[in-house]
Amino acid sequence: MTTPSPSPSRPGDGTHDPDLSVIMRERRQLINVAYRLLGSLAEAEDVVQEAYTRWYGMSQQQREGIDSPGAWLTTVTSRICLDLLGSARARREHYVGEWIPEPLPDGTQWMNGRSSGATVDPADRITLDESVNMAFLVVLESMTPAERVAFVLHDVFRYSFAEVAEIVGRTPAACRQLASSARRRIRAAQPSAVSAPRRAGIVKAFKQAWEAKDIDALIGLLAPDATATGDGGGIVPAALHPVAGAEQVARFFADRAKAVPDVVVVECTVNGQPGLVAQLDGVAVSVLAFDIADDRIQRIWAVLNPEKLRPWTAA
Repeated sequence: MTTPSPSPSRPGDGTHDPDLSVIMRERRQLINVAYRLLGSLAEAEDVVQEAYTRWYGMSQQQREGIDSPGAWLTTVTSRICLDLLGSARARREHYVGEWIPEPLPDGTQWMNGRSSGATVDPADRITLDESVNMAFLVVLESMTPAERVAFVLHDVFRYSFAEVAEIVGRTPAACRQLASSARRRIRAAQPSAVSAPRRAGIVKAFKQAWEAKDIDALIGLLAPDATATGDGGGIVPAALHPVAGAEQVARFFADRAKAVPDVVVVECTVNGQPGLVAQLDGVAVSVLAFDIADDRIQRIWAVLNPEKLRPWTAA
């Protein structure tokens, strides 16, 4: 998915910007920062576009006076995200049903996919690591905007607390406290480690049991207190509240398989981890991410909101 690149020059600038290539090399880093801060690729792209607009809104003399354009762009991007996070909670109070971060395909799909008729630009790729798995992003959603920004910039992107303080508008000591509080939330929610092959095997077994509508097999793969959360955004039908309990979750998925028999379920990578995508006539209608611990599925997140599935459907 791409957004229009900022114009290399504004009316009145007179000449081609000699630093364009340097500035555009920052784009991937900015998208990576903004996605982790917002949990939404669409919003991240808009924020980065706004940062570039502000950069090119300055005179060439003003731009030349900035020692580190990358640092300037990161600061502006982070501040815009901080403002958006402050209003996001209010907006999500009016969101229909549960809000789940926007899922991302793996690197291969990401580069070869198409969205809105445009080939994906490798410069816009999100780096898929543990800081974008769905469980991690969901925990980030529980943080205050300042906690989230301080933690992501310091712990994930290794900015100093002095740099974070300038962005957040607090002292370095206060930012250190914010990051520490966020870190405790992450540790408390972190499940026991499951190897990648084992995780993929469990997701594959879930797919097979789901397709077979085998309730007993599904129950055997789920933790007793497993939950399944759907996000339709009020655009497509989805459970308004999480489904809780292994048997209830198993019956819910078996019933869905019966209700939509033509759906094709494909194994894939979701935010860097094994997941599933349900397709109808070649169009992604749902993307499932899993939280697995002790060889059982603890949580399932199913994103059905078509506005969050654009990178998953080839044009």
